[in-house]
Amino acid sequence: MVASRGFTDDYSPALMTDMYEYTMLDAALKDGTASRNCVFEIYTRHLPEGRRYAVLAGTGRILDALAHFHLADEDLAFLRNRKVISEESAKWLENFHFSGTIRGYREGEMFFPDSPILQVEGSFAECTLLETLLLSILNYDSAVASAASRMVSAAGSRPCMDMGGRRANEWAAVSAARAAVVGGFKGTANLLAAKLYGLHAIGTAAHSFTLLHDSEKEAFTSQIDALGVATTLLTDTYDIESAVKTAVEVAGPALGGVRIDSGDLASLAQRVRNQLDALGATNTKITVTNDLDEYALAALQTAPVDSYGVGTMLVTGSGAPTCGMVYKLTERENSAGIMQPVAKRSKNKGNVPGRKLAYRSYEYNLADCEHIISGSEDQLATYEPNDDWRNLLVDYVVNGEVNNEYQGNDAIITAQEHRAQALHELPITAQSLMKGDPAIPTEITIL
Repeated sequence: MVASRGFTDDYSPALMTDMYEYTMLDAALKDGTASRNCVFEIYTRHLPEGRRYAVLAGTGRILDALAHFHLADEDLAFLRNRKVISEESAKWLENFHFSGTIRGYREGEMFFPDSPILQVEGSFAECTLLETLLLSILNYDSAVASAASRMVSAAGSRPCMDMGGRRANEWAAVSAARAAVVGGFKGTANLLAAKLYGLHAIGTAAHSFTLLHDSEKEAFTSQIDALGVATTLLTDTYDIESAVKTAVEVAGPALGGVRIDSGDLASLAQRVRNQLDALGATNTKITVTNDLDEYALAALQTAPVDSYGVGTMLVTGSGAPTCGMVYKLTERENSAGIMQPVAKRSKNKGNVPGRKLAYRSYEYNLADCEHIISGSEDQLATYEPNDDWRNLLVDYVVNGEVNNEYQGNDAIITAQEHRAQALHELPITAQSLMKGDPAIPTEITIL
């Protein structure tokens, strides 16, 4: 069942939240404001320093989580015993189901400062409970997808694979694998991620397997016997030149691949390629690993490498492990029953009031501006954008009904393809690894 991926009723996302979500709910139920209609918005005030763009990821996981966003009796008892909620709130939460509407940028879309990445509309009581869950998913997944996208650009036509599972929290590793594929990676070493999301799984053997055997030849023979000659043999446990010779001796010239995990990767790849060719293994592929990031991948562009395995820097967002997204109330129903825009005015933390539309304009098939239009529901309903503007918002949930189009493996692959197309439509400076301003400006219009 699509909606169950990544969550179970035993570990409900309804408790993956900050305590103040429930204390606010409790107070609002008591004072009568809990049912007021509200619009919340997720956006980021700025991109990580020097980044030209970011990639949205995680919306599919949000939809999966909503199916399990309810509290069991023992959860309610925990909240009551801790005096977090009253009996009145516990009663209200017994049959909780999000009945509001969620719209936002599609997964795989580029976003920039002030982009209305996600807008959540419903009662205050419903919307406030989602804050921490939505931010925790989007901030991390988008950080990983953004780093992955930069790495994929630096790698050119050579595929990148996720090998970061041992460098992150166990559940973060699963999320990172999915986000990496949205960002353009072709597979993952994480089997749970492969199972949950239908991803391509990779992996053969580690240095310990070679060390287990009395000789490198015995280890290679065992792996070939188990996995066939198309496997990839790890060649830097001892001496790389000797290992490559032994690998071809054992597997023959049809050996699938060799992996290098240490040393000067560019020079070693060049020597290994020449050695493989001299041994007749001209079709044997070379994979390199070892703390790669987008800068290392760019430096390897001229090396005869066929694929990359990326770990630590992928799952940590390559130095930017969060996107700094925030969840702000932008419109709410007042005591007279009229919707009115609201905004925070704190220094350096103000936000644009009102619900939003979002478009991207193009010139000569290249994006040149992000257009954010803010206003009332009636104003936005009659707003007419320019003919060359593309609408960036899609409906994920309408009146509590989830659009399953944005869940499952097909949605992940669609997001991956959308990322590639959206990046292609940005000015070429977007792919620069040098620090700079966002690839396109954002223009905000308040109606």
